[in-house]
Amino acid sequence: QVQLLESGGGLVQAGGSLRLSCAASGSIFSMKQMGWYRQAPGKQRELVAIITSGGSTNYADSVKARFTISRDGAKNTVYLQMNSLKPEDTAVYYCNVRYDLMLEAWGQGTLVTVSS
Repeated sequence: QVQLLESGGGLVQAGGSLRLSCAASGSIFSMKQMGWYRQAPGKQRELVAIITSGGSTNYADSVKARFTISRDGAKNTVYLQMNSLKPEDTAVYYCNVRYDLMLEAWGQGTLVTVSS
């Protein structure tokens, strides 16, 4: 069983910054990919950013140049640095990991609220 511990959400004014962290623990033989998704009220969950074990990254167009994803492979931890936050970034942010042979786990979610 894999557990994901998320932290770093909160309330911030537009233009501000937050850093999310997600630490994975448990029975992981090989981490393939770590990432963040978000779900705003009344909307579907969407990809924010992902990073592979090789360091390749992919971002949603709406966050490019504002958000940066990074990881600490030794700690199975992924980070999301969010700068220049906008009210439309308000959402519950979920950590996602893919590991071993096509296994996947989700975090409980952390709320990010950006006030205008």
